[in-house]
Amino acid sequence: MVSGMGTECAQGGVSLAKGKERATACVGRDFAARLCLVMGKNRLQQILEVKEKEVARLLPRAEHLRAAALQRNDFRPFTRALDCGPGALSLIAEVKKASPSAGVIAQDFDPVRIALEYEAGGAHALSILTDVEFFQGDLAYLSRIRAAVGLPLLRKDFIIHEAQIAEACVAGADAILLIVAALEQDRLEALYQEAKVLQLDVLVEAHSAEELDRAIDLGADLIGINNRNLTTFVVDLATTETLSEEVPEGVILVCESGLKTRSDTQRAFDAGCNAILVGESLMRSGNIAGQITELLGVSWD
Repeated sequence: MVSGMGTECAQGGVSLAKGKERATACVGRDFAARLCLVMGKNRLQQILEVKEKEVARLLPRAEHLRAAALQRNDFRPFTRALDCGPGALSLIAEVKKASPSAGVIAQDFDPVRIALEYEAGGAHALSILTDVEFFQGDLAYLSRIRAAVGLPLLRKDFIIHEAQIAEACVAGADAILLIVAALEQDRLEALYQEAKVLQLDVLVEAHSAEELDRAIDLGADLIGINNRNLTTFVVDLATTETLSEEVPEGVILVCESGLKTRSDTQRAFDAGCNAILVGESLMRSGNIAGQITELLGVSWD
């Protein structure tokens, strides 16, 4: 159930018609209402429609942003930070206030304090959610966190245009996320190449065998397998276990979503993952350092 929304807005499998009724029931609670609007059949598509509007507002600044991005030279190696060798997992810890599936995760949310706790607890890199409407993130978190920690930073958002990549670079990101399910192959390739021109690492995310093939065809050296289906938001760790068998040698492999216990992260490690991306279970733990130790305490069979 989505926190604070009531049962009328928390059923992910509802029809679009019923979804509209439930969204209406949430009028007056802005974030809850937005969550209701993504409870229909294809949440990803609804999010992308919002991103298209955001990009339209960004385009007048695109040339200026790219010029500024090309001047930057203070990058922290994101992909390299995740390669801890064959006997260990690395951690991308996510600064995350809310999500469409979980609602508000952290009421008392201080992104810089959380980032500092992640760094002190042993995280290897950070993922910063910058989507405003569905995740209550903010682009400004990137620059604020960068000034406070020494870890490499990923801009976690739904990237569909080159201007967003330049924007990420100027804000202080060292890497971006490209979601295969959100992009046609020609756009995926164009955005990947633009990120490389701007000296950003790229986490290419897949959820299915077809999407993984597209990531491999791209030549991606950092691939994330998302256990969450972005159409339904259902999570299944078996997704990583199945798809990891097809990932080529030399690719840094990241397991994403649904990682709450050492048993979960052991499954990712046993499947050959080099890294895990974790947000919600860390944010809810009440003991970030202890939870990091627990999640990274995997071992060879």
